[in-house]
Amino acid sequence: MEIKENMTVLDLIKEMEKSGALGAGRLAKATQLFANSTGDEDTTVFLSVAGPLVPGGLRKIIFDLINDGFVNVLITSGANITHDLLESFGGRHYQGIKADDEELCEQGIGRIGDIYTKSHDFEVFEEKITEILSKIAEKQKIISIRELLFEIGTMIEDENSILKIAAQKGVPIYAPGLVDSMLGLQLWMFTQSEEFHLDAVGDMHGLSDIVFESKKVAAVLLGGGLPKHYALASNLLKGGVDAAIQVTMDRSETGSLSGAPLEEAKSWAKAKAGSNLVTVIGDVTIIFPMMVAGAREILNKNNE
Repeated sequence: MEIKENMTVLDLIKEMEKSGALGAGRLAKATQLFANSTGDEDTTVFLSVAGPLVPGGLRKIIFDLINDGFVNVLITSGANITHDLLESFGGRHYQGIKADDEELCEQGIGRIGDIYTKSHDFEVFEEKITEILSKIAEKQKIISIRELLFEIGTMIEDENSILKIAAQKGVPIYAPGLVDSMLGLQLWMFTQSEEFHLDAVGDMHGLSDIVFESKKVAAVLLGGGLPKHYALASNLLKGGVDAAIQVTMDRSETGSLSGAPLEEAKSWAKAKAGSNLVTVIGDVTIIFPMMVAGAREILNKNNE
């Protein structure tokens, strides 16, 4: 690889191709596959997001991908939904706070690595989301998770919100583990005094329609966990995805889904025989911004 002055991100990634099957070479292959998938009108792109990627700095990147039509379906953890709402309601994710964890607890500060949240912001979150839930419950007593997230998105004023832009662009958001989050906790507390029911199974109707109506499906899997499995398993109904990119730091030796090679998905018919699969081992917050920047350069050059 050669580093030159005034290189673009794509210039650097093209140099990484020389690394072959090592990490840099895999990033180059994933970037090209991401560009091919997002630039193909016949391909439906599923983006699954696990881990603290909104507080980790990817909120605007995900927002822009939805806004610019690069993502057709978003599957994420309840935590990322919560943190998107936290910022939408005026909260922040803080840096540079110095204290041990017991002192942080006493100060009402939660820690995610070296990113911090304040209990005051969550108090505002609780107040605002309860107001929104009350408005939704006035119209509908039984609602699917996707419908709930859409309704919330229509009531948010923050122009940088992932939920808001997804609602505006008609991109469905699925969060099968929503209850396992601060938003889920607020939902449970809300139902202690109000009649309101979440229909998780109801999401499969619309999701299966998307799968069957798609000519091709490409899955972009950031991290593993439930979002990864939900994205792949939903495509089992049609023999699996046509292409997939996985960015993870989890290992395969334990047999967990999060660290499982994408090729393993072929044995379950979650990825088709002959599907284009690329796994990049590394930190999503480093790799995915580079991948997106490189893919955007490729697409811009293709459109010139």
